Amino acid sequence: MAKKTEGKGLNRKTEDRKKTRDIRWDRLDNTAHLFPVIAGEGMTNVYRICVVLSEEIKPSLLQEALNICLPRFDGFNFRLRRGVFWYYFEENRSPVPKVREEVNFPCRYIRGNQNHNYLFRVTYYKCRINLEVFHVLTDGVGGINFLTELTYQYLRLAHPEIAGGREDSFMSGTSMNREDSFLKNYRKSHKRGYKTKKAYLIKGEKLRPGEFGVMHGEMNVSAIKEVAHKYGCSINEYLVAAFTWSVYIECLHGMPANRPIRVAVPVNLRPYFNSITSKNFFVVVSAEFAPKDEDYTFEDVVKIVVESLRKQINKEHLEELFSYNVSNETHTLARLVPLTLKNIAMNIVYTQSALANTTTITNIGNIKVSDEYRPYIKNFRAFLAMSKGQSVKGTVCSYGDRLTFSFSYNLCDVSVQRGFFRRLSEDGIELDIETNGV
Repeated sequence: MAKKTEGKGLNRKTEDRKKTRDIRWDRLDNTAHLFPVIAGEGMTNVYRICVVLSEEIKPSLLQEALNICLPRFDGFNFRLRRGVFWYYFEENRSPVPKVREEVNFPCRYIRGNQNHNYLFRVTYYKCRINLEVFHVLTDGVGGINFLTELTYQYLRLAHPEIAGGREDSFMSGTSMNREDSFLKNYRKSHKRGYKTKKAYLIKGEKLRPGEFGVMHGEMNVSAIKEVAHKYGCSINEYLVAAFTWSVYIECLHGMPANRPIRVAVPVNLRPYFNSITSKNFFVVVSAEFAPKDEDYTFEDVVKIVVESLRKQINKEHLEELFSYNVSNETHTLARLVPLTLKNIAMNIVYTQSALANTTTITNIGNIKVSDEYRPYIKNFRAFLAMSKGQSVKGTVCSYGDRLTFSFSYNLCDVSVQRGFFRRLSEDGIELDIETNGV
């Protein structure tokens, strides 16, 4: 009897080890290594992408849609674990997180023990579905990937007549690729491309702890494209210039400054390196305007911003930027340094780079959906959480013939936002402004 009991015990141990081995794990991409180090209540590193439908959300169907989608999205089915040398992802076998009605401010810190250890949350408010993602998982492209499929699944449940035999199938363009495109495209490099000198920072009285301001400006794509063309630039360049101009006029009052206004602009690397990864794959360039005189016109600022961006946004320079970062990660000595010491070093480097930019403006791009879902989808919006030294940020996304520029901020004074939209209005762009009342 004793032998049989011992054998059963051994079998159970073997089965337990087999179950443990079956748990998937994955490395963080090069950019993602930073986010767990700097994230906290005051700097959450959470971004939001939301879709506005033409009808009110039915919570039970949204939960069912998430229950169907999540198990098939490997990139969102992870929990974050701390190793000796690096953080890493481990498959999350907890129940699917609960879909909840939005009752708090956006982009709050995602605590694992309050969310079944998942690194994203799904909420809703009236006609809007909100996806909030801890940036360690993926960038905006990966977030749109997930939100679009979640929305499709929800609409198929709410309107079975549009399912077309695809009750739970994903669209062909939805990427599940999980390659680390940083490592794949890395070339040996030792040249630092990022700015480290301090920029002009927007300061003022802060909102109360936990409060988060949001301001959306919606406009016609053709109208802003025509205006940008008049200035000889792209829509994105025009919007970055308009923000820079607003800081120059509203904060510096058109006067010279000791520190430059510098706008960080994330660049999606996928088109440059033929990647379809659903991990993070972007670098940041900076548009710089250093006012030395008192008589700059908006046309002057546009020209300076355009020249600053265009000399940086080319494949060779972008490759240099991320290769420098990857070279630090792959260095033999760096790999052997314990995570505690790495965290200290990364915090120092991050602080230098964060204070080197006045703000961040990111462009999610033009979001496309399949024809059968268009009648049910009115718009998409996105915005970023605050980071060290950057109290006002901007996010651009467009859908159909509408473009939305969204400000997120934690300052009481909104003069920069007003100055930005005033600049667009002066150029003849009609705007619909919406805020969350903060």
